[in-house]
Amino acid sequence: MKHFRPTKPTHCLAGLLFGLLCATIVLPPGVDAASASRTGRGFGPVYDAAHETTFEGTIQEVVTSRTTGVPVGLHLMVAGPNGLVDTHVGPFLSQETKAVLQPGVPVRIVGASTTLHGKTYFLARLLTIDGNTITVRSSRGALAYEPSNGEHVSRSRASLREPNGVAQ
Repeated sequence: MKHFRPTKPTHCLAGLLFGLLCATIVLPPGVDAASASRTGRGFGPVYDAAHETTFEGTIQEVVTSRTTGVPVGLHLMVAGPNGLVDTHVGPFLSQETKAVLQPGVPVRIVGASTTLHGKTYFLARLLTIDGNTITVRSSRGALAYEPSNGEHVSRSRASLREPNGVAQ
């Protein structure tokens, strides 16, 4: 049985540099363990379930226009006890839900704050309007897709479960 052992200095150096590159990508200097353990996937803002809070307020404005550097999707400007809060509800709400989200409507929001490009956003996980609760994100922060009435969704029951096997 032959064993592979790099004997050329260039192979050894390349292996060493590759190892160092991998080590710096995994956890760059200056990143604390708490922020590295936060849940979230993809290119959007990271949802930190450990810091989830609830607040009640009144919708002041519904923002549908796309702005560079802002999380994609619908934003609600909600007047709450701590002033105006930019609440991100994402791009996947049904038309029925979007129709209910109007200025002046009282809302209860469960979610977590995050900072992106120096601005703070409240990432909504649950919206409660007039006693009806709408799931915006899973407990891990993944945006949920809410089909409109009559819309056919061809997803299996298993695909509606989180990775740990618990239903959303």
